[in-house]
Amino acid sequence: MSTAGAGQRNIVVWAALAANLAIGVAKFVAAAITGSTAMLTEGIHSVVDSGNQVLLLYGERRARRPPDALHPFGYGRELYFWAFVVAILIFAVGAVVSIYEGWLHWSAPEPLGSPVVNYIVLAIAFALEGTSWTIALREFGAAKGEAGWWQAVKDSKDPATFTVLFEDSAALAGLIVAAAGVWASHHFDDPRLDGLASMTIGAILAFVAIVLAREAKGLLIGERADPRLVDGIARIVAAHPVISGVNHVRTIHTAPRQVFVAISADFDDGVRMGDAEQFIEEIEDRLRASFPQLSSIYIRPEKREQAATFTGDAAA
Repeated sequence: MSTAGAGQRNIVVWAALAANLAIGVAKFVAAAITGSTAMLTEGIHSVVDSGNQVLLLYGERRARRPPDALHPFGYGRELYFWAFVVAILIFAVGAVVSIYEGWLHWSAPEPLGSPVVNYIVLAIAFALEGTSWTIALREFGAAKGEAGWWQAVKDSKDPATFTVLFEDSAALAGLIVAAAGVWASHHFDDPRLDGLASMTIGAILAFVAIVLAREAKGLLIGERADPRLVDGIARIVAAHPVISGVNHVRTIHTAPRQVFVAISADFDDGVRMGDAEQFIEEIEDRLRASFPQLSSIYIRPEKREQAATFTGDAAA
């Protein structure tokens, strides 16, 4: 994982952390003054988001550790673990607490104070969250290329960027719901609506947590590299004069920008073992020159009829 790449992604996380810390304090002050459960829920939301960004930064730092005897392929996938923890926290703390607080306020509503403080805090929070969201959107948009947004999330191997993007999107939606709840509570003189807004915010957080947990689970289990990369590897191997066919190319991401690849190739029958070693080194050099993200390359000479294959293998 390059230092430049990690630093660029960290800008997104640091921006979100700074915004959430400032917003969280303001929301709790507003909740204390006005008695708004929706504002209290939003404050909890900001605290959870701040903790999540700290965990992502910690995971990013841990993932940059070099390989050692215990972890020969490095620690890159530790970032995926912390991304999964973030998803669990959003659900367990953010969503559950928001829904619980909202239900309490719905069941036993309390009169609300002046909404002016709430509106001021919500407006400031929306501006700060919007800035963080814009930074995350720009970074993710630059990384996704021509892929659609949802497909880019599914294909992304960098949870830090899309996690912040989802969190900020949920935060902006939550702010709109909180403002609507505060307004409706005063307009209809029904403080229960503030509790309903809190439960709605909790539902939004639950949805985001489920999506993020699903994506993090896939990364933890191990996902293959971009099919275009797999096909490119197969073409380079197949183009070598001593290769009569590529049986399969299997890849797995060991970090957002590090890929392990195992290749089964059918060598010409006339190639001697000593010569094959030299040819394998030549192929590996070409692959590394073409695809710097290949952190580990293994090429196995194997007859096509003896190679174990399964649906999804790339072959040439």
